[in-house]
Amino acid sequence: MGVTFALAAPGLAQAQNQSMEERLRTQLRSTTQQLQSLQSQQAQVNAAKVAAEAQRDAAQHEIERLRAQLGEVKGQATKLAEQQSAIEQGARAQVAASAAQRDQFKDAYNELLTMARAAEAERTTLTASLGQRDAELSMCTAKNQELYQAGKEILAAYESFSTGDMLKIRQPFAGGARVKFEEQAQVYGDNLYSGQFDPRQVESAPAPATASPEADS
Repeated sequence: MGVTFALAAPGLAQAQNQSMEERLRTQLRSTTQQLQSLQSQQAQVNAAKVAAEAQRDAAQHEIERLRAQLGEVKGQATKLAEQQSAIEQGARAQVAASAAQRDQFKDAYNELLTMARAAEAERTTLTASLGQRDAELSMCTAKNQELYQAGKEILAAYESFSTGDMLKIRQPFAGGARVKFEEQAQVYGDNLYSGQFDPRQVESAPAPATASPEADS
């Protein structure tokens, strides 16, 4: 039995060695496959990392571009806001100037209107006064003509009055001649009295027609 074990021992050891080698080879193959798998995964990770870095760089460039564009937009917005503020200030100033000018024009118009009304009232007064003076002048001219005519009649009567007429009047029985003489003297006196100028006669007389403002304008 001991011999048998001795003979079987090398075969057993060889079998065990082969079994160990197979296990090691199997384990090596497994390890190699795992390593290849890990290398493949590492390659995928590296590729994904490169792609992510590329996306990150592209995103960073896009962010920088957007930031620059945003800065430009903000600058344009600020410039537009300043322009709008300047336009609003200019518009307010123009409105204020227009309102002040309108008030000046209104004041000037009211002043001119007041002056025109005062001038019209003065013209009306002067027109009425001129009509009054014209009426007075016409009446004075007529009265002067009457006085002149009465004076001429008195002078003519005086020139025609003779000494004989005087004697007739002084005769005691010359009553008719005396009455006639007194009546003639009364007529001359009335003519002289009516030839006197009285402004009240002008006021009671109808006023002459005056031109209307529309006609004068």
